[in-house]
Amino acid sequence: MGKKSDGKVLAQNKKASHDYFIEDTYEAGMVLSGTEIKSLRNGRANIGDAFATIRNGEVHIHNMHISPFEQGNRSNPLDPTRTRKLLLHKVQINKLLGLSKQEGYSIVPLKIYIRNGYAKLLIGLGKGKKQYDKRDTAAKRDAQRDIQRALREKQKVAR
Repeated sequence: MGKKSDGKVLAQNKKASHDYFIEDTYEAGMVLSGTEIKSLRNGRANIGDAFATIRNGEVHIHNMHISPFEQGNRSNPLDPTRTRKLLLHKVQINKLLGLSKQEGYSIVPLKIYIRNGYAKLLIGLGKGKKQYDKRDTAAKRDAQRDIQRALREKQKVAR
């Protein structure tokens, strides 16, 4: 048997880097029921509005939408946005709990992918951006794009 390789990214939260400064990331397993993994493998998940909380020493993700599997059976969950438990080490949970209690920090899901046959969720500890931070980031990105465009034009002329 060959080693199972890393799969592609199944769902990604593109708004997270726009709305938060991501300071630390953690890879968490997910407790899924029934045919949710089949639906995930088909790319039918959305984590745009999702967020994570810590209750009773366990990490849970809320508002993560996994569409029901079309050829599913009675083990298909009724609520596609139900709360799902995340699997992390106790040390990681305690570190996340301490850091997320600070003002302006929250636990944000970044992407879902398959690793060695298991669905994984990359979560990040994010500090919320203010409006002026978002404008500053956009201005830096535009300036970098203009510099790259000018360098490409200069290389075309030189040839």
